[in-house]
Amino acid sequence: MVPPWATVEPSADTEAAPAQLYNLVAGKWQADVAFQKEIIDPLMGRPMLRMPDTGRFRVINTGASALGGLGGLGGLSGLSNEHTDRASEASAARAEAEARAATELQPFVEAAASCPKTGLHNPFKNKERYVLYGQVCHAAGAALSEPSVHDYFAKLIQRVMPKSYYQCWYEVKVTADFLKNWGGDHARFEAGGLHVPGDHAGQESRGYRWPYGPVAVVAPFNFPLEIPALQLVGALLMGNRPTLKCASATSVVMEQFLRMLHACGMPLSDADLMHGGGEAMGRLIQTAPFRLTQFTGSSEVAEVLAVATRGKVRLEDAGFDWKILGPDVGDDEYVAWTCDQDAYAASGQKCSAQSILFAHENWLSKSTSPVPLWERLEALANRRRLSDLTVGPVLSHDTEELLAHAARLASIPGAYVAWGGRPLTEVGTAEERRAAALVPPCYGLIQPTAVFVPLAELLKPEHFDACTTEVFGPFQVLTSYDDGSLDLVLEACERMSHHLTAALVSNDLRFQDKVLGRTVNGTTYVGRRARTTGAPQNHWFGPAGDPRGAGIGTPAAITSVWSCHREVIGDHGEVPSQWATPPAS
Repeated sequence: MVPPWATVEPSADTEAAPAQLYNLVAGKWQADVAFQKEIIDPLMGRPMLRMPDTGRFRVINTGASALGGLGGLGGLSGLSNEHTDRASEASAARAEAEARAATELQPFVEAAASCPKTGLHNPFKNKERYVLYGQVCHAAGAALSEPSVHDYFAKLIQRVMPKSYYQCWYEVKVTADFLKNWGGDHARFEAGGLHVPGDHAGQESRGYRWPYGPVAVVAPFNFPLEIPALQLVGALLMGNRPTLKCASATSVVMEQFLRMLHACGMPLSDADLMHGGGEAMGRLIQTAPFRLTQFTGSSEVAEVLAVATRGKVRLEDAGFDWKILGPDVGDDEYVAWTCDQDAYAASGQKCSAQSILFAHENWLSKSTSPVPLWERLEALANRRRLSDLTVGPVLSHDTEELLAHAARLASIPGAYVAWGGRPLTEVGTAEERRAAALVPPCYGLIQPTAVFVPLAELLKPEHFDACTTEVFGPFQVLTSYDDGSLDLVLEACERMSHHLTAALVSNDLRFQDKVLGRTVNGTTYVGRRARTTGAPQNHWFGPAGDPRGAGIGTPAAITSVWSCHREVIGDHGEVPSQWATPPAS
């Protein structure tokens, strides 16, 4: 059942008439831009959605395309009048395209500028909005928990970001639980500060959590509801006015979520949603008066944004996430299942996915483990099927790129492909191969894959960067160590460049202390049941070791990302009757 506020039906056959998406700007839904972009169904390869390609810089053909072979417009003095005319036409067309793109972005610039630096609310103004957002979160949490609405979002997520239904269902559950956490008075509790007595009567220092005002949220495709929803609502709770840009392939999910929030009482003008390309959002960030940009995505884009915004960013970027299995073997089947889930759930398209597994040799010996770990993991990986989306399309790499990376690592001395390593178009039943052939070639589609690399080779300078490159897909690196080589494992952890999640699978407290004391990952799970994945609403999720790092989901995360500290010192006491002007100092 489609909710009354929804405008897209997840199960509809939209090939003939793709569903239309709309921008939200200054409280109005609109799609009036020069170019529309078709979003292709990642499983069927046919049009699924039509969205505004806002601010797209594209020169409409004016007959000037013949200039393509001139290598630019330099040295025009020796050209014929015909070429000079064509150059003028090209220059005019480019200027027209630039003006058109700027015009489409201008409403978003103006909407952001309408919010002052003091935000839409703060501890001194519009305090009733804290109450409002407590009510909105309460209503939205209840709405999202209704079975029909929960199922609607789970199926919508699955349509644009193919992963198992349970993975989609749980993403909706986390979002609903988060909203419930912020119902009632919790919005105002988040704005609570610290009061300290002063030096004399009438003096007191008061610290407040202060909004930034106009802000931007740039969200990825892999969790199309949870990540942007938690960051968007966190920004709103603290009094900011966010402009949201989601990955084009999955932005339909947040459009529908915003429509649900509006039905739950959120004012339409409190946030904007821009559909379009990353380049257009980059120009908007450089043009609009955003005082903070929160970005979740690749480390390369994160660094570009850090420069473009002069450091006014909070980042949750790459995660090459490690798991260390300690020497104390136990609960073998459960540990193996967790390793499989961490590496391959959602086809490995999680920033918290298990990227490398350091297994103590005890896990690999039949004398200490009835079934060696690699055998268990291969059997679990081989259960995954495209038919139930326990493995599916990779939206950020094509098949050739994934297989080339596997081949590069397998070429290291002593390395080998432990399992997988083939495209899904070549394995399985005839029906499975036909289904795999429908997936557009721009998306990667491979078996869950693992490459074993000897620890000593992995640490060599010529191999380390390749072995610790995050691959957003069903791929992991395996290696092993013994009691004498734990320091080499910790050296590898120290040399890694990004520190998001990690798992230390051991109930040995002294082993835990040693590893925890020499590692830095911001979200580290410890104990026999430790995992690398999982970003629920009940604990901090974010990187460590980078002052730009952004957390998500908890009071501490919202406070640190979406507000700054403002100190107000009250001093209204009586001046002592004997006071006299002191000497100059």
